[in-house]
Amino acid sequence: MAKEKKFITCDGNEAAAHVSYMFSEVAAIYPITPSSPMAEHVDEWAARGRKNLWGQTVSVQEMQSEAGAAGAVHGSLQAGALTTTFTASQGLLLMIPNMYKIAGELIPCVFDVSARTLASHSLCIFGDHQDVMACRQTGFAMLCEGSVQEVMDMTAAAHLASLETCVPFVNFFDGFRTSHEYHKIELLDQEDVRPLVKEEFIQRFRDRAMSPERPITRGTAENPETFFTHREACNPYYDAVPEVVEKYLGELSKITGREYHLFSYYGAEDADRMIILMGSATDAAREAIDYLNQNGQKVGMISVHLYRPFSVKHLLAAVPKTVKKIAVLDRTKEPGANGEPLYLDVKDAFYDVENRPLIVGGRYGLGSHDTTPAQIISVFNNLAMPEPKNHFTIGIVDDVTFTSLPEVEEIALGGAGMFQAKFYGLGADGTVGANKNSVKIIGDNTDKYCQAYFSYDSKKSGGFTCSHLRFGDTPIRSTYLVTTPNFVACHVQAYLHMYDVTRGLQKNGTFLLNTIFDDAELEKFMPNKVKRYFAQNNITVYTINATKIAQKIGLG
Repeated sequence: MAKEKKFITCDGNEAAAHVSYMFSEVAAIYPITPSSPMAEHVDEWAARGRKNLWGQTVSVQEMQSEAGAAGAVHGSLQAGALTTTFTASQGLLLMIPNMYKIAGELIPCVFDVSARTLASHSLCIFGDHQDVMACRQTGFAMLCEGSVQEVMDMTAAAHLASLETCVPFVNFFDGFRTSHEYHKIELLDQEDVRPLVKEEFIQRFRDRAMSPERPITRGTAENPETFFTHREACNPYYDAVPEVVEKYLGELSKITGREYHLFSYYGAEDADRMIILMGSATDAAREAIDYLNQNGQKVGMISVHLYRPFSVKHLLAAVPKTVKKIAVLDRTKEPGANGEPLYLDVKDAFYDVENRPLIVGGRYGLGSHDTTPAQIISVFNNLAMPEPKNHFTIGIVDDVTFTSLPEVEEIALGGAGMFQAKFYGLGADGTVGANKNSVKIIGDNTDKYCQAYFSYDSKKSGGFTCSHLRFGDTPIRSTYLVTTPNFVACHVQAYLHMYDVTRGLQKNGTFLLNTIFDDAELEKFMPNKVKRYFAQNNITVYTINATKIAQKIGLG
């Protein structure tokens, strides 16, 4: 009898923490945006007495820095406890020295990372792949997910493969865009993954723990005649990783009904142009690919899941033989390099291929810069040129070094019957919290699919917020901001003069304004361009004085 599907409305952080809790006995934590909620969930579940796969409550230890958390992880692993941590950005960089040691000693473990920008010319708390790319030389394997559902489905593969291969994993997904995106997804529970856990691998890990009963020399200093030889001794472990990960992705695909591979292809079987990328933009790319293929083009995409070790064999097997041109998209910047990391890896993979395709590279989405299907279409347009631009950028206008591709007009590609809403608010005014509740209520109590994403400025409390909600009868893959809403709510009347709050509001749409003015005062206050937009697009306008109501019923 088929197992009944269970659905949950959660964000990527909760999905990763949910699976990691199953496989962990100790979590050494230190908070850093946007990974902190993972540790908070684990701490809360442990306080409630939730059990892991072995019937134990996870021991949560908060340290005084990320370097301390990494040291605690290393020590706990040496003592034979299955241990994890959650981090991002500069916090992940502080863990690098311990990561070299954990990988060098071939100790299985998983770090969950909500990938985030690194401070360079300025601090940026938002998401891209700069932090994980700075760790690719540590010896950690790297598994990437592109959506909240993928995080739920694939995080287990990192834990299972680490236990079997003894190679530690960074399990990462896009900070904010996936970590903080609420989505209605199918739940993976402990009984689903329990049959995949082999106790022989757990016992092997326990037997390697430091113990006076099993004396062992570890953490030595070596001289030239031995170090090089011993450093190469890890090769067979890394050679085994791709096949092991592919095996577990296959097993998880059987459980979930969703197919996953190290390199997952999507698009036309006879595509002549394709893109290769990883992370949340892969779902936006699917919408662009569907649109182009429905309009007579032949394009496709490979979403990269196992980034390290990079399996050339599996990549080449996933690429259709008809492909003539490839664009590789990196969500990072490496100044001074001959291209970004994924681009260079892909170019190297095709080095010996007969009639190899033309390969160009580009950058996108740094600092959580929104990546839309229209931007992906511009990449395919570039590939259609006789000489496609290389080392390009999308989503920005670069008028200094002219790397940017021509912009393509945004189009609504979310699918028929999708309802889209935007809520403009002030940080800590309750807008975001209320929308999180709304999406959970609708997701958990109706058959609707739902998605919610919250964009803030870096001031957070007291700063600008915009909530982007989508609801529909089919799964939602629009991993970008709402650009063509059916409904807009503006909770701060001053925003009418400060921001283009009506932008993209569809014809016959609805606008709700929270204001302290009566009709006559509002008519004087409201900008003429806003009134004109309402009239030309037949917008239904509602007003509410929520401040007065809140005072009347005693809300803060």
